[in-house]
Amino acid sequence: MPFAIELDAVYQDRSSSPTLRRALRKLVGRWTRLCRWEFWPPYLFYPPVVAYIAYLGIRFRSWTLFTAANPAIPAGGFVGESKHDILDGLKGAGSWLPRFTLLPLEESIQRLARATEFIDQHGLQFPVVLKPDAGQRGSGVSIVRSLGQVREYLDRAPFPVILQEYVSGEEYGVFYCRYPGDERGRVFSVTEKRMPVLIGDGKRRLEELILADDRAVCMADFYLSKNSKRIREVPAPGEEVQLVEIGTHCRGAIFLDGTDTITPALEDVVDQIAKSFDGFFFGRFDIRVPSRQDFMAGRNLQIIELNGVTSEATHIYDPRLSLFDAYRVLFRQWRIAFEIGARNRRMGARTASVGELFDAACQYSDLSQSYPE
Repeated sequence: MPFAIELDAVYQDRSSSPTLRRALRKLVGRWTRLCRWEFWPPYLFYPPVVAYIAYLGIRFRSWTLFTAANPAIPAGGFVGESKHDILDGLKGAGSWLPRFTLLPLEESIQRLARATEFIDQHGLQFPVVLKPDAGQRGSGVSIVRSLGQVREYLDRAPFPVILQEYVSGEEYGVFYCRYPGDERGRVFSVTEKRMPVLIGDGKRRLEELILADDRAVCMADFYLSKNSKRIREVPAPGEEVQLVEIGTHCRGAIFLDGTDTITPALEDVVDQIAKSFDGFFFGRFDIRVPSRQDFMAGRNLQIIELNGVTSEATHIYDPRLSLFDAYRVLFRQWRIAFEIGARNRRMGARTASVGELFDAACQYSDLSQSYPE
C-alpha cells in the first residue's frame, strides 16, 4: 500500500506538528480499512451472500425456509428475538450457564430494586453485565462495576434488560449445527476472540500507542472514544492496556480461526448443551472459559449467549483468511441452514413470512436506536 507508506513516512517525521501527524495516521487507518475486507461495511461485504441466499430460496422454493432452522426461537433467531427466552431454553444445561435475570420495562427505581435483590440473592460480585434483551453484535452491552453504574444504565434503558453474572477468562465463539433426526450434531466453526492489548513504553500516551499500532489504527476512532478518559495517560514500560472488554468484532475484538481447538471432548459437551434446548439446531454459542486447555477439554465452559440463524461462523474475520475463504464458509453455512429448515418444515415447523421478517427488522432498528453506547 504505497499510499499508506508515504503517509507513514510523514507520521514518523517528528518535525511535523502533532495535529498533522495525528490526522495523517488516522487517514492511514481509514485507508487500511478499505484495503482489508474484514473492516468493510455490510453494504460492501454482504451483497454476494444475499445473492446466494436468494439462489437458495429459489432452489428450496422458499425465500424464508431458513427461519425453520430453530423452531424453538421466533423466526429461527433472525433478529430481535428475546435473549432471555433463549437462555431460559438452555436452563437444562445447568452449571454451564452463568446466573441471569430479566429486568422488564418499568420504573427505574423498581428495576434497580430487582437488580439489587438478584445480585444480593445470588451473592454476585461486581462487575456484572447489562445488555438489551433483544440485541446483536454487542449493541448496548455494558460491563458495570458498581450499583451506581447499574442505576445509570437503567435510567438510559427504555427497553427490557438482562442482568447477567460476569464471567472472566478467554472467550470463544462456537458455531454448532445438527440435522433434525440425527443423533449427534457437530461444531462447524470455532472463533478464538482476543481483546486487543497495547504495551506501554513509559514515553507515549495511550492515544499515541493506539495510532502507532498497525491494527489498532484501523479502529482508532472507536478505541479513542471508548478509552476517552485515559487517552492522555502514559502507560508504564511493559504495562498492558486492554482496549475493549466485549468480544464483538465491530466493537474492537480480534477474531482468529480456532479450528485447531476442536476436539472430541469439546464436541461432546457442546452437543450435550445444544440438545438440552429442544427445538434448537443451528447457531453460535459465545463461551467464556478459564483457559484454552479447559476449552479444548470441554470443561468449565460458561455459555454467555446463544445466537440463532443469522449468527455467523465468525472465524472468517481472521486476518489470515481471504475474502474467498469467507464467502466459501458463509455459503456453506447458509446452505446448511436451508437444509435444516427443510427437514424441520417436513416435520411441521412453521416458516416466517417475508413480511414478518421485514416487520421484525424494522422493530429492532427502531428499538436499537435507544441502546446506550
